[in-house]
Amino acid sequence: MREAVSTSTAPAAIGPYSQAIRAGSLLFVSGQIALDPASGVLVEGDVTVQTHRVFRNLAGILEAAGSSLDRVVRATVYLADMNDFAAMNEVYGIYFSSPAPARSTIQAARLPRDARVEIDVIAEIAG
Repeated sequence: MREAVSTSTAPAAIGPYSQAIRAGSLLFVSGQIALDPASGVLVEGDVTVQTHRVFRNLAGILEAAGSSLDRVVRATVYLADMNDFAAMNEVYGIYFSSPAPARSTIQAARLPRDARVEIDVIAEIAG
């Protein structure tokens, strides 16, 4: 059984997808870019600024579903430029405690709205 999760604490979906889907005890969160939830505008700044905004968006969706960043088991990071890896990774480490989730990091030719970073996660749901 699948159930959509939606919250105003993260940007509304900008296409035919859900912010997240709950399936059993897992939550699959769609890729988040650095959109401000209130304005829908991409935040200005480098990959560090954008990565912080992405994590605030992810946290809002996770919390709305009864989960948290501490319950993330898998993350995929998409970077517009792999040269941003170290800066993104420094911010990433702030948001995850040990053991950190499994992760892949990929350089994408282009991200939505020309964002510098996009991250999607899979998390357990408390219960």
